[in-house]
Amino acid sequence: MKRILTSVVSGGVSYGLTQLTKQSNSTSLIVGTLVGGTVLMVGFLIGFERRLTGVEHALEEHTTEMQTLVGGGFARINEATELFGRVESSRLDTGEVTELVRSALEIGPDRPEIVHGFAQKEIRRLAVLMRELRTGEAAYDGEDRDWLLTLAGSANATIDATSTAVDVGFWTSELGLRYLAAQREAIDRGVKVRRVFILDSPTAEELAEVHRVGRQQAALNVSVRVVTTADLPAPVRLDPMFDFIVFDQAISYEVTPGLPVEQAAQPVIASTRLVLRPDRVARRMRRFNDLWNASEPVE
Repeated sequence: MKRILTSVVSGGVSYGLTQLTKQSNSTSLIVGTLVGGTVLMVGFLIGFERRLTGVEHALEEHTTEMQTLVGGGFARINEATELFGRVESSRLDTGEVTELVRSALEIGPDRPEIVHGFAQKEIRRLAVLMRELRTGEAAYDGEDRDWLLTLAGSANATIDATSTAVDVGFWTSELGLRYLAAQREAIDRGVKVRRVFILDSPTAEELAEVHRVGRQQAALNVSVRVVTTADLPAPVRLDPMFDFIVFDQAISYEVTPGLPVEQAAQPVIASTRLVLRPDRVARRMRRFNDLWNASEPVE
């Protein structure tokens, strides 16, 4: 509307000017029409150019967005393909990994929010564990029963363990009984299980109890020995005393005792570590062999 009004005004002005110069009506009309039409056409072309420029900018932005989306999509596809290829070439069971992903994705949106939150935290915990295993050491605050039982169920050759004061009462606990059952299954698979009980100034009753527990485990074909810290060679006593279990001479399961919650209470487990670094595992095996050689069979 604005362009039409402008062209009409321009044509009218042109018509008036030609009349002032005493031109004929036909000439004035032609000049006014020509000027008005020209103004209208120029305005139209200017507007068209502006719209065309806007369309070009919008098209460029849309193209950039599409390139980003497509590029991101291909990147995710490439990442997924690469990950699946790495799973195929790894020693992990491909079916188990696929089942984990499928089961996680099948938790429907209709489930309560806490279910999704719990699943997310468990996936994150598993991812952290896998990353820590890759770096050579994993840690857990407190005692992790799942690691202990899973390692016992995964052992193929040897289980070499030490038991100190932290183990008092452990073997009659629910976890202790399950751990013994897992060791018995391992022995049935041909795994050799050795255990050294390490006592620090034991009373006669404590020594008798350890021998009783040792005989029970020996009946399961666990090789059991006992040693007191006073009988250890001086170089062996220099190393700190803490429980550790070496599975297949490849993974060391180590627990660090904490302070008892109450005076005279049983020691508690402050933290648990899985150590995979070959030098650290070899050091644990040397220590175990030193303890084993200094100990005596249970009576």
